[in-house]
Amino acid sequence: MNYSGIDLHSNNSVVSVIDETDRVVAEKRLPNDLARILAFLAPWRGELAGVVVESTYN
Repeated sequence: MNYSGIDLHSNNSVVSVIDETDRVVAEKRLPNDLARILAFLAPWRGELAGVVVESTYN
């Protein structure tokens, strides 16, 4: 089972995938483009238990 975390910024996001032991499986900075983020997550789609998004607004 894997999990994804997305740190959302104004024009890009850092997308991470971790496993159940908190080992980083993959991590990449991507533009805020849904198709690119989904393509990055595609290899783990069937194994992702959840996705969390962290964002702040000033």
